[in-house]
Amino acid sequence: MKKIAVFVSGGGSNFKAIHHQIIQGNISGEIVLVISNNPNCGAIEYAKINSIKHVIINETRYPNSRTRNELLMETCIRTEIDLICLAGYMKMLPPNFVKQYENKILNIHPGLLPEFGGKGFFGMRVHEAVINSGKKESGATVHFVDEIYDHGPIIAQKKVEVLESDTAESVATKVLILEHELFPEVVKAFCENKIIIENNKPKIVEYNEN
Repeated sequence: MKKIAVFVSGGGSNFKAIHHQIIQGNISGEIVLVISNNPNCGAIEYAKINSIKHVIINETRYPNSRTRNELLMETCIRTEIDLICLAGYMKMLPPNFVKQYENKILNIHPGLLPEFGGKGFFGMRVHEAVINSGKKESGATVHFVDEIYDHGPIIAQKKVEVLESDTAESVATKVLILEHELFPEVVKAFCENKIIIENNKPKIVEYNEN
């Protein structure tokens, strides 16, 4: 049973999607920690309701960046975290933290990376860029996190058609449905040790003898 930490800044719909799959017995893991920079977000309220340990780490409570980074690391190590899921977390992780949890941090992106990714590409900005580009498809991507925004190795993607009648808002609705399917699937694979690295590229296998 993997111990999972979820990092989130907003409503936490992907956090909830993963948690629901755990409750239903589809994922052999447990969300034991929620970390957020936003004490008033919906995800923290959900964590409270479901009695999940939650910690607020932000500039207001901890103005010193070194203190924040050390607290982040210490909290996860002390809780013996096996997997970290970034579910709409709007802060850059410290490089030493990323190194400590290499290939153990998953991020969900509302687009088909490597397109429409990187600093500044989040939420509705991604969908607006897709519409403005005239692309015929969009989707969701789950990838391992490295030191660069939306840059780490891609694990899995799901695609959706973009129609001429679509707006950024309608594409956002379509993609969010995919996110809620894809993220739990990848978390499930991780918890079952079915994500392997071949030639520096992760892939999900049906069976992993290791």
